Amino acid sequence: MSTQASEDTAPRRRRDVARNEQTILDAAATVFTRSGVGAPVREVAAAAGVGVGTLYRHFPTRSDLVVAVYRHQIQALAAAGPELLESAPTPFAAVLRWVHGFVDFLGTKHGLARVWEGDADGFTALHALFVDELVPVLGRLLDAARASDEVVAAASAYEVLRAVGDLVAWSPQDPDYDVRRMVTLLVTGLRQEQPVVGADPS
Repeated sequence: MSTQASEDTAPRRRRDVARNEQTILDAAATVFTRSGVGAPVREVAAAAGVGVGTLYRHFPTRSDLVVAVYRHQIQALAAAGPELLESAPTPFAAVLRWVHGFVDFLGTKHGLARVWEGDADGFTALHALFVDELVPVLGRLLDAARASDEVVAAASAYEVLRAVGDLVAWSPQDPDYDVRRMVTLLVTGLRQEQPVVGADPS
C-alpha cells in the first residue's frame, strides 16, 4: 500500500471508530433509561447493532460505558441550551424543553451510584461535572426568559435542577405518577410570583 493510501485510510478508520462509539453511546443511553444502568451489556450491543466484543473494545468495563454515557449526555445537554434559545418560539419554551431533556438524562443516571460503589471520589467528580456544566446552561436560559418577562419567580438554576431531580426520584416503577406532568407544573410555576409561606392570604 502506498504512503498516500495509508494516510487516506487512517482518518477514515478514526471516523469509523468515532461513529461506532457514538452509536454505542446513543444505544446505551436508551437502554439505561428503559432498564437502568444494570442492563445486560449484550442488550446495549444489540441495540447498537454491534457485537459484544466491539462494545468491549470501546468500553472495557461497565463503569467505562456508564461514565461515557453520562459525560456524553452532559455535553449534549450543554450544547442544547443555546440551540434551543435559537430554535424555540420563546425563551420560556426553550427552558421547558431543556428541562424535559434533563429529565431524560436523569432517567439514564438512575442507578449510577451502584455502578460506582466503592469509588466515592469518582462519583463525586462526575457529580461536580454535572453541576459545573449544567447549572450555568440553565442559568442562561432562565436569564433569557426573565429578560422577556416570562419568568418572574426568584429561583436559581441550581434550585430548579435540584427540585426537578427530587421529582424524578419519585418516578421509578410508579404507574400512578406522571413525572413529566409534575415537572411541567413545577417549571410553569416560575412564570408567576410566589406567595410568602405563612403570610396572611387576605
